[in-house]
Order: sequence, then C-alpha cells, then structure tokens
Amino acid sequence: MDEYHRLRENYFGLTLPDTIDVDFDTELVSNVILALKRGKAPDIDGLTSEHILFGHPVLPVSISKLFRLILNIQFIPTGFKRSYIVPIPKPKDTRTKAMTYDDFRGIAITPILCKVFEYCLLEKFQSVLASGVDQFGFKKGVGCTQAIYACRNIVDHFVQSGNTINMCALDLSKAFDKVNHHALFIKLMKRNIHVTLLIIMENLFLCCKSCVKWDRAWSAIFQINFRVRQGSVLAPFLFAMYLDDLGKLCSSADGCYIILYADDILLLSPSVTRLERLLHRCEELTWLDMNINFQKSCCLGVGPRCDVTCAVISSSNGRLLPWVTEMRYLGVFVYKFKDP
Repeated sequence: MDEYHRLRENYFGLTLPDTIDVDFDTELVSNVILALKRGKAPDIDGLTSEHILFGHPVLPVSISKLFRLILNIQFIPTGFKRSYIVPIPKPKDTRTKAMTYDDFRGIAITPILCKVFEYCLLEKFQSVLASGVDQFGFKKGVGCTQAIYACRNIVDHFVQSGNTINMCALDLSKAFDKVNHHALFIKLMKRNIHVTLLIIMENLFLCCKSCVKWDRAWSAIFQINFRVRQGSVLAPFLFAMYLDDLGKLCSSADGCYIILYADDILLLSPSVTRLERLLHRCEELTWLDMNINFQKSCCLGVGPRCDVTCAVISSSNGRLLPWVTEMRYLGVFVYKFKDP
C-alpha cells in the first residue's frame, strides 16, 4: 500500500494516442447492447440483458450520455458496484465427506448497466490491458488448445533431441479472490496508462458491496476490499495482466519455459536444478498476495531418463513437491513417457 501511495501521488500517465477515441457514442453502446448474451441471471435489481435489448430505441442514447458523464466527472455510480454471489458446488463425492466452503465456486452477478459500461471500456482500451505471449487465457482466438499445443511442441523438441524435460504444474490458491487492488493499480501505473482510465479503475474497485444468494435466501451485505469479480467483464483481462510478469522470469533462465492459462501455471525445464530455481522465482508472487497450493502442485518427467530417481524439489519455505507418473493440465492428462 505504501508503494501505491508513493507512485500515485505524482502520477500523471501518458497522453492517449490519437488512434484511441474515448468517446462512448450511441453507436458503440448500441453495438455492445446487441452483442449481449441472452438468458443470463438477473442482476441484484432484477434487470437482465433482455430489458435493454428490447427496450425503447432511445435507451442507447440515454445510456451513452450517462457513460459520457461518468468519464467527464470520473465517478462510478454506487449502483454499478452492487452485486450478489451465487455459490456453485464443485463436482465432488459427498458420500464420504461433508461439503465445506472450499467445495463451492462463487459466481458474482454484476449489474447489467455496469457490464455494458465495461464492454465499452474494453472496446476502447483492450490494447492497454494486453498480456504477454506466454498467457493463453482470456484472449480471442487463443485457448486451451493452443496452450496444450505449445506444451507439446516444447516436450517434443527436448525428447527428440535425446533430453528429458521436467514439468511442474502449479496451482494458485483462490487466485481470483486474492487479487490485491493496490498491486493491480501499481501494475497499471507501470504501464503508464492514462490517468483518467486509472481513476475509473480505482473507482470501479472502491467500496464494492455484495451479498450471497442461496435459493431464495439472501445474506447480509458486505464490502469487498480485494479480489476481481468473476462476473465482471474486465476481470479476466485484469487478472491476466496481474500475472503477466511471470512470463518474463525465463529471460535469464536458459532452456526454461512458462505456460500460463489464467491461474494455471506450467513450468518446463531440462534441468531439475533450473526447475527448482524457477519455482523459487514464482514464489515471489507473495507480494501480489498469490500463494501456491503445494498440495495440488506436482512434478513430472518425460523423456529417455524419466525413470531415474530425481532430487526432490522444495520450495523456499521447505515444502516438497512430489514427482508423479501422471498429471492433469487444462483437462489433459500428461503421463510419464520413456522414449524407447
């Protein structure tokens, strides 16, 4: 927090390029409304995308004027920051163990007008929030298939050269729920974004309130001081940018690779020592309030000498990562394979 206030005090940012038009005109708002998905859950005020889609034709004009006013005064309405969370049970066999809060995934339902506003922001500033080539999540035309393909190419390259490739799959504990807002703003300032966009982002995360809905029961309203909302339009892009620096860790580690898909991290290295060193660098995520779940993280070797007993990889605080014969990454099972 101290670093954020120190940087924010004298931050002015860069001027916007001439190619970026920040005017949220009626045409932009109309196109965003027409692209809204139907059949989604209503927001906390009971409004759905159908209310806007099938509303009066003058509605996009009024909404665009509202968005222009928000940009001019640099203030987000309180109603935009009210949401509710629906807990979705994760697949689990409940016959042997009772379910706890860890067995639920919370999905936040944001106001529909806030979604339209964020879509407009994304249309204008998506290039500013872009992540590196090592991040395969939340990108148009890129997904799990491309991430698995990149991993397979790296593995084939080393195995065909007669080398063994060592992989380490890392799991982050509740990554979306632990995003530190001040660290996120620091990353935005380091990108020299325009100060108006920074103020809008700060307002979007300031004094957000939510509650939990279970069937017809509603919990008490509480304030959210961290995390990015999973129901938010900008959340995936902000989270990808939040972890973007991980892809730069391999610049000084020869022969090592990092593949990112949102919070799913895969480390690859032909050397066990370099793999452990790369793991220690990833542990620097603690300054972002990101913690590695070592109970769900593991290592696996593929190649001519994969059956040789390897040295145990340990974290900086002494946690040991097991060597396994199979692992699952992005829904694909990877098995220990020794080329005959």
